[in-house]
Amino acid sequence: MDYKLELLCVPVSDVDAAKEFYVDKVGFAADHDQRVDESLRFVQLTPPGSGCSICIGEGLTTMTPGSLEGLQLVVEDADAAHAELAERGVDVSDVDDLAWGRFVYFADPDGNKWNVQEIKIPG
Repeated sequence: MDYKLELLCVPVSDVDAAKEFYVDKVGFAADHDQRVDESLRFVQLTPPGSGCSICIGEGLTTMTPGSLEGLQLVVEDADAAHAELAERGVDVSDVDDLAWGRFVYFADPDGNKWNVQEIKIPG
């Protein structure tokens, strides 16, 4: 049996500001934005090329906004990712060359921390 990870909840304090950050600055696609009722809003966002999305909203989680660390995106070129994110206005770290890979880092407006890892795809 396959188990596919398809959605991760990211706790945010301001849904509209977080949506603007992830869509306009980071480049995620806005898949859904549905207010179910007064206490429940579901927003689904997907990184380009990803089979897994994130959700932000109201009434979705009891996690503290900004409490996630280690969310990871994978790209073929860390330098290109750094340049694109910086150009889009994201406060992104310099490329970090480590023994196990090349990374850049950024955080959303609440402080949820993301890693962007370079993985060369053969072929």
